[in-house]
This record gives sequence, structure tokens and C-alpha cells, in this order.
Amino acid sequence: MEIREIQNDDSEIKSVQDFLFSQIRIEYGIGPTPKFHYDILDMKKYYVIPDRNAFFAAYDGDNIIATAGVRAYDKDYEFFKDCYNEDYTASIWRLMVDSEHRRKGLARSLVKEIEEFAKKKGYKEIYLNTHRYLEAALPFWDSLGYELTVEEDDYDETNHMIKVLI
Repeated sequence: MEIREIQNDDSEIKSVQDFLFSQIRIEYGIGPTPKFHYDILDMKKYYVIPDRNAFFAAYDGDNIIATAGVRAYDKDYEFFKDCYNEDYTASIWRLMVDSEHRRKGLARSLVKEIEEFAKKKGYKEIYLNTHRYLEAALPFWDSLGYELTVEEDDYDETNHMIKVLI
């Protein structure tokens, strides 16, 4: 297994998009939806071109088996107004591991890669959101030192988390 940062290569980006959309179909039962997947549809804009953003893929030979992205915080949640900003807050996106490769440390390795990248780029903290219906999500993030900040009572059972980088 090898983790690589995705480069500005159309065929590599297409492979990542194909993997992500296949995982989204399996996990959420939906296909590409611009409202939710705008970053996947334009990976160059959100992950490849900006210097402080990146997207990583774990490969088993030529096959992508896991992914994760990091980019400057760009959400506009009212309850985080004046809390986080793009200068010092990174955010994790699209952490997905193929079901045949789970429980092998891939997600943990990808998060470590993201945290190191974020530190090098000058971020002071990392934000993420996850969902309560994803059974293993909260224990996983908690084990890596992420703290629950807001637990929404929305249709998506959204949990917001933060970790201060040391």
C-alpha cells in the first residue's frame, strides 16, 4: 500500500472521481449530485491547484483503495461564525476506504498524512464533520484526538469536530 498526493493529471483525477462516486453509491445510495459533490466534480479547483489544499489516495498496486482530502476551511455555518477561518483552519473531506480494506489502518494513515500536510502549510487546527449514522465514525475520530463541538439535530445527523494541531 502506498499513499500519494494527487497531481494535476486528468487520468489520475478521473480515477479518484470514479472511486469516490462508487463509494458514495455504496455508502449513501446516490450518484453524483452537484449540490453535495461539487468538490469531486472540480478536484483541480478544490484540491490540486491551491497550494494549501491537497487530495491523497491510498493505492494497492494500480487500484485506489482509500482517499482523503484537505483544504482551507470554507464553510459558512452560523454557529461557527468568527470561530474558524481559511487562514488557520484546515478541513478534512472525502475520507473513504473501500470495504474490503477497512480495519487495516488506512484511514488512520491518511489522516496522519493530512495532519502533517496541514502543519507544513501553517494550519493551526483541523475541522471536519461526520454523521451519527456512520457507526464507526465518532469512535474513530475521537481516538485520533478530534473533539465534538456541535451535534446537530438535522436530517443528516451531523457532528462537527475539531483538533488543534501541535
